[in-house]
Amino acid sequence: MVPPRTKLVCTIGPASVGRMRELIDAGMNVARINFSHGTPEEQRVAIQAVRAAAREARRTVAVLADLPGHKIRLGRLPDDRLTLQTDKTFELRPATAVADDAAPAPAVDVTAGASTSRDDLAAILQPGDRVLLADGAVELRVMGSEQHVVQTMIVHGGVIRTRSGVNVPSHRLTGDALTDEDRAAVPRALEMRADMLAQSFVRTAADVEALRALLPADGPPIVAKIETRQAVENFDEIAGSADGVMVARGDLGVDLPFQDVPMVQKRLIEVARRRGAFSIVATQMLESMTIAARPTRAEVSDVANAVLDGADAVMLSAETAIGDHPVEAAVAMTAICVATERDGADDLPSASLPPVADHPQAIVHAARALTDAYPRARAIWCFTRSGRTAEMLSLLRPGLPIVAFTSGPVPARRLTVRNAVIPLVLGTNRTGEPLIKRMEQAARAQELVPRDEQMSVVLVTTTSEPGGVNRLELHELNEVT
Repeated sequence: MVPPRTKLVCTIGPASVGRMRELIDAGMNVARINFSHGTPEEQRVAIQAVRAAAREARRTVAVLADLPGHKIRLGRLPDDRLTLQTDKTFELRPATAVADDAAPAPAVDVTAGASTSRDDLAAILQPGDRVLLADGAVELRVMGSEQHVVQTMIVHGGVIRTRSGVNVPSHRLTGDALTDEDRAAVPRALEMRADMLAQSFVRTAADVEALRALLPADGPPIVAKIETRQAVENFDEIAGSADGVMVARGDLGVDLPFQDVPMVQKRLIEVARRRGAFSIVATQMLESMTIAARPTRAEVSDVANAVLDGADAVMLSAETAIGDHPVEAAVAMTAICVATERDGADDLPSASLPPVADHPQAIVHAARALTDAYPRARAIWCFTRSGRTAEMLSLLRPGLPIVAFTSGPVPARRLTVRNAVIPLVLGTNRTGEPLIKRMEQAARAQELVPRDEQMSVVLVTTTSEPGGVNRLELHELNEVT
């Protein structure tokens, strides 16, 4: 069965680390390991579980290591969760210092509070600032501060958990985009052979380049997380510098009015594709499934709209990390993507064909034009060493599966997040068989070619090497000898 063209990113946590094979069978293409949570050993165990389950399933699954960044988080809560009530007050306390027990009682009746991962919140926040907890599940309004403690009013109550995110207006945070925790995490992620790195709170293209300077020349792709107004304002440059972008709507909803986020999402996805970057839409996509076995109709529409916007991938966060129904959430997400691509095909974006700069681009554009002119073509196949041919094809949104045959697992895993790309590792040719025959055998092994049915494919081969030959061919698979 051909999988959906929109890829699925699942965050791995206590609820899912032991169910990796089930998530892969449900459609997971990329496993996100959040380096803000867990110990290095727990992160290593999670990555090893991804690799083992992928080998068992004979599937290509990538690991996305999400660096901590400037994310502020709550400390330990009683029973690891707390329900906050609207119109009550709540204290945000420093990580190390605590309010002096002998100090005068604050002017308001504080009913609850929690420590945070920052000691200087009282110096950062100002009265009237809006603070969101747990990706917007709870909204606070800053009233003032006393003895290093921020006093807030609960505007919208809800459930918070230990290590929930604390989102403050981004202009209150200054300093380098890369934190000390990031710099310590990068070598660890490289040693664990992460396939992609997500960078938190990117504000400019220079932030992306600062991270790239820490990586080897052939290092993993960088995913810039768009979480601030400044990132939106500088998005064109960021998308041109990063390999991919993540529209992190929880944090973005702090800096922007919530009603603006949907149209900003559409614009960012379009600009990212035009700049050659892949896009991931994240945060609260199926949030109700952290406790419910079925999504709400509004959540289904939200996922469908991300697909119709042209996102390369959609992401599950708490749903698969700590939710009660991680596999069901992945199954639901895949089903929504399949139905939207099937029934909304006419509404899916299709890239225009701009002037090309070189021979490989010319061949790729011609391949896409051929699929439009020859409706019997059912897929585009390419052999790619670096992954670039498949990336170019994906950006053009041809409306067909793009089967990318690679010579090794690293480029294959890096392609898992690209829209419509199905990466397959093609082993060393020890038999002397023609390339197309080896491709067909590998595709049939993955059930990508219907049995007893003639199937036409467009075969693309590109090279930038001097004297290399760029090819575009049309094959009837069952007629290949």
